[in-house]
Amino acid sequence: NLLLNSLRRLVPPNLPWVSLYWVFALTALLMIIIIFASRFPKVELKEEEKAGTWSIYKILLKKKIVILYFFGIMAYVGTEQGVANWTSQFLKTYHGLDPQTAGAQAVSYFWGLMTIGGLFGLLLLKLMDSRRVLIGAVSLALVCLTLALWGPPCLLSFSLKLPGSDSQIINLYSFSLIGFFASVMWPIIFSLALNSIEAHQGAFSGLLCTGIAGGALVPLLIGWLGDRFGLRPAMLVLYLTLGYILSIGFWARPLINNETIKMRRKNKMAVSQ
Repeated sequence: NLLLNSLRRLVPPNLPWVSLYWVFALTALLMIIIIFASRFPKVELKEEEKAGTWSIYKILLKKKIVILYFFGIMAYVGTEQGVANWTSQFLKTYHGLDPQTAGAQAVSYFWGLMTIGGLFGLLLLKLMDSRRVLIGAVSLALVCLTLALWGPPCLLSFSLKLPGSDSQIINLYSFSLIGFFASVMWPIIFSLALNSIEAHQGAFSGLLCTGIAGGALVPLLIGWLGDRFGLRPAMLVLYLTLGYILSIGFWARPLINNETIKMRRKNKMAVSQ
């Protein structure tokens, strides 16, 4: 394979994983070329979609609801990265599992289940109010976190036989299952936030995206606390972040509820009458 042979010549023999960065660099370069070569239609942003001026940001920052949702995004991204970054080390420290095999497997399942959970979440949002979906997802994520941190080894993981196969069996870790339930949190928090103010949604979305800084702060906090008190006590921080996300499901008051199948039927019946 020409590509593999070229990558082997670019990286040290004992560090083959470094070749991934060359793949990322080439992919990014290809994306830049495609973007510059593409012709995009001119888009006129509506007033509420524009980023806004500094005066608009000052108006938003004076609103309590804006600050609350900003911390909601920080809490979510912090939870996501806190689990993903420290799962492998936790399994090694407390269960003696190899981080390069079992640890890597648990983290990969975390991201894979997050993708699957996102698709499942789309279905739930057509059937239930988004706040109820959020409360249920966070509650189940808290259960998985508790099993992962404090449960016996028999509850830490379980085997799942893939349908249509007699031999393929994978181990799902409680840490990994957190990804499945966390998958719906970001879109629900974000949509509830934008649906809680009447104007300047464009500027508000920019503030919310700044909240991804929580993905750097929470893992750092867990590591700092882990050095002093141990990793298990340090990961109690995730109870705080998940607890805050859970609270959003109770105090959120969107201007318009998400449209469910039941709501759509009622609207059609009202129009027909």
